[in-house]
Amino acid sequence: MPENHLPEPVKHRRRLPNQRWQIAPQQTELAQNLAVATKTTPIISQLLINRGIDTPEQAQAFLNPESLILPSPLEEFPDLAVSVELLQEAIAYQHKIAICGDYDADGMTSTALLLRSLRTLGANVNYAIPSRMHEGYGINKRIVEEFHSEGVGLILTVDNGISAFEPIARARELNLKVIVTDHHDIPQKLPPANAILNPKLIAESSPYRGVAGVGVAYILAVSLAQQLGKMQGLIQPMLALFTLGTIADLAPLTGVNRRWVKRGLKHLPTSKLPGVQALIQMAGVQIQGGHGDAERGRGDTGTRGRGDTESLFTASLRLPISASPSPPKSLKPEDIGFRLGPRINAIGRIADPQIVIELLTTDDMGIALEKAMQCEAINQQRQQICEQIEQEAIATVETHHITSLQDDRVLVIVQQNWHHGVIGIVASRLVERYGVPVFIGTYENEEHIRGSARGIPEFHVFEALEYCHKLLGKFGGHKAAGGFSLPAENLQKLRSHLSEFANQCLEPQHLKPLLKIDTQISLNQIEQQLYQQLNILHPCGIDNPDPIFWTANVQVIEQQIVGKGHIKLTLAQTIDHQQYKLKAIAWRWRDYFPLPSRLDIAYKLRENYFNGNTTIELELLGVRLATHPQKLFASPSTPSSTTFEYNQRQYICGIYANGSGSELRIKNPEGKVLVMQPGHIIGLLGTNRETSQQVDISQPQYDNIIQAALKALSVNGGGFTDITN
Repeated sequence: MPENHLPEPVKHRRRLPNQRWQIAPQQTELAQNLAVATKTTPIISQLLINRGIDTPEQAQAFLNPESLILPSPLEEFPDLAVSVELLQEAIAYQHKIAICGDYDADGMTSTALLLRSLRTLGANVNYAIPSRMHEGYGINKRIVEEFHSEGVGLILTVDNGISAFEPIARARELNLKVIVTDHHDIPQKLPPANAILNPKLIAESSPYRGVAGVGVAYILAVSLAQQLGKMQGLIQPMLALFTLGTIADLAPLTGVNRRWVKRGLKHLPTSKLPGVQALIQMAGVQIQGGHGDAERGRGDTGTRGRGDTESLFTASLRLPISASPSPPKSLKPEDIGFRLGPRINAIGRIADPQIVIELLTTDDMGIALEKAMQCEAINQQRQQICEQIEQEAIATVETHHITSLQDDRVLVIVQQNWHHGVIGIVASRLVERYGVPVFIGTYENEEHIRGSARGIPEFHVFEALEYCHKLLGKFGGHKAAGGFSLPAENLQKLRSHLSEFANQCLEPQHLKPLLKIDTQISLNQIEQQLYQQLNILHPCGIDNPDPIFWTANVQVIEQQIVGKGHIKLTLAQTIDHQQYKLKAIAWRWRDYFPLPSRLDIAYKLRENYFNGNTTIELELLGVRLATHPQKLFASPSTPSSTTFEYNQRQYICGIYANGSGSELRIKNPEGKVLVMQPGHIIGLLGTNRETSQQVDISQPQYDNIIQAALKALSVNGGGFTDITN
């Protein structure tokens, strides 16, 4: 596209995503051995190693989660038996039970799960969810007093309550019984509840340790149903809600989460819950060929580990794994994470959670479709609000903060009339864009600010909030995210304190978005067979991320802006005189259009279904200028060298002939030389070749300096010019 036809912001500056690439160390021999032992490929084995799975036993447990023998939850959760007894008694005597939920996807699916199951089991049960706008998170004294006035005998919190000491103490004063089910971090002082179910209170080695709030609700509901002998018809609906809530809440997909989510994704497309079917229809999710054990031809899966030692709980949750040669239809986590989940979450952010509760508890398809249409409309409204706030925030940062980010090492941005229900989403987008921790807020009134925070790997959000606790009102969170409020008069002091904290834990090199990459492949390796092999890693999500690959020196053949600022591309790589082409998409990359014609790319693989055809495409996550190694390393008749600066130190680098080929040498001020040859992941480091040690040059500390050297050589006449054409 001619320069004069570029979008206005691009005319004046062309830039690439400001990223740091962390490429996992390649353990070729270990991957080869693991591939033989697990009957997979070296690529799959390397991906397993990158996820901390490096023995055949670990690989078997991961690839075939149904083979695990689970302990009974009654043995793992100390208060589970008491909780079941309290609920059984309330059902027997028809005492009123009240659920206090939360307004996020985890809290709403938890509430719906317990409502459905308790009503099916004969309970007299209702619910309440505090107002995000007026009350904030968690059970409070108003809700307790209201429950008491309505004659409630037992309160059941879901996805909240572990820190609600005063409201629960008040409930006990009023002779109400309380069961807390939660998964958030444990405070110094536990609330005086009759029973507390929280995976953070059980052994770290427990397979139940990573369950979200909906996981705790699921365990409680199944345990109660088993105790009452009324399992019939309950498991499938609860499993559907468990799967929705677990993925939408970004819970780790390990342990029982991996096992149950894997089942749930297979059964969601045929779920008998009208609300789930309505959501799938409204979101336009295409149910395609699935993944799992059937695809790998493992007919024995799900039969091992059913000995007498297994609890009724875990045995009853085993579902037969199909041995059919045709794979089952299934959803994938991204269908929930990017399609179903946002439509649920949007309600809790800017509307009434009752819409979602009614959607997920109704048995009437007409009502379900009506509620799903409301979710759709509200999610579109949420998208528009997010887009507007994001653009206003970017304009403010570019005008007032961009020059100080390196010094402040944190972004604090507050503005009036922003919807605090969505500013957390905008904070995440700003972190992706600028690579620094973001604290974003809006004025609730002239005297009070309410905000959200998102961090980067080297920055602990909750510790930062604690560092500023004297300036804040309420605050909470964990390492990656948090929420806070403060008097408006403390805003400047908050900026200063957060900058102090950030400068204590962050170095300049940390202030780029981190992209963790698994391994390098070429475009000719990307085909349906590889994609199908990757399916054995699913479900992917937190603690088991989608594989991220990178390819060096690809050519951008075509590119155009599509949709709401996405770049659609055709990429090519020439290997052995043959050109391989693939389509790619870069979401929300309008600001980087047009991309240079030669790039190193980092990406995920995605299937695209169009007109009955299935193709593999790339979802671009990162790019950097290609270093044209085939040109730089063309055996020079005379050495090509230059100096460059990296991390405020001076280095000398050059391309030198070595036998029939050539190599890059980088010399530091102390005289040590790093040597690498194109196509090799092992280099040499030392003062001379004889005594040098071998190093993995894909490690960040080596890869980053190699990229800086190659860039310096390319700019300073090291074999070619004009790397953006």
